[in-house]
Amino acid sequence: MKVTEHIKNANGKTLFSFEIIPPKKGNSIQQLYNNIDPLMEFNPPFIDVTTSREEYLYIKKDGLLDRKITRMRPGTVGICAAIKHKYDIDTVPHVLCGGFTKEETEYLLVDCHYLGIENVMALRGDAMKHQQYFEACDGGHQFAKGLVSQIQNLNKGKYLHDVLEADDKSDFCIGVAGYPEKHIEAPSLKTDLKRLKEKVDAGADYVVTQMFFDNKKFFEFVEAAKAEGINVPIIPGIKPIAVKRHLQLLPQVFKIDLPQDLIESVENCKTNQDVRQVGIEWAIEQSKELQNAGVPVLHYYSMGKSDNVKAIASALF
Repeated sequence: MKVTEHIKNANGKTLFSFEIIPPKKGNSIQQLYNNIDPLMEFNPPFIDVTTSREEYLYIKKDGLLDRKITRMRPGTVGICAAIKHKYDIDTVPHVLCGGFTKEETEYLLVDCHYLGIENVMALRGDAMKHQQYFEACDGGHQFAKGLVSQIQNLNKGKYLHDVLEADDKSDFCIGVAGYPEKHIEAPSLKTDLKRLKEKVDAGADYVVTQMFFDNKKFFEFVEAAKAEGINVPIIPGIKPIAVKRHLQLLPQVFKIDLPQDLIESVENCKTNQDVRQVGIEWAIEQSKELQNAGVPVLHYYSMGKSDNVKAIASALF
């Protein structure tokens, strides 16, 4: 079932969902199941599975460093299929511009269609570590808008190079990212909202936001999006703070602000276990306010761990 259909069928009730990261190569999928199992009692209608882009690996050869391209966390589509089979639940694979040609994207989407996966999250992706700014690979999309258009074309039976009489067209429900505090590269929130509107006009069906810790910024974002003519469901993304270094890391990586009350509470913690509890309590209060405001879904960035997300969900669902 599509994410938008799950939202419609909920009749105004806020749903629970979460996002997981594929295990690194060489690790068992069982660890992933161990973290999903405790969250199934809250009846998530769908689970997102991230996609990692390529990385450079340097191997010493004949006294020189030989650069190879690798993916440390492959298997997004395989994991989606495994979760769908094991739990009988909808999965949402993340599809990236970065590191993928349009042809590779088409193959991935065809595989998703064969597997009965009806939802995809279309993302540009981040720049590689050695890049100052995002650069598309040869034959890839520069912006998520182009990726959304490609997915919609496939829904219409339009493939990249082949003229086919398609009798089994895909019908993907497409999610895209939104940024309550604007994308790191956007010159202004207004400009960022225009880019979001372009993605929706290209065929995006719903929006999931980047993490935020101040609900006021989310509510203002939703109102500004509506004023821009964006009328698809907007799902807030929530990440509970878990360790002290998040005070520096999250603002640096995601260019977001942390409320002063939260900063002071974390700074007063003596251990990371104390920080984890502060993060849980903050996320519970944040989630309750969002739930009371009638958001369609509360979407949690679990980062492969479920104990704190379970504690939050237990207080809400």
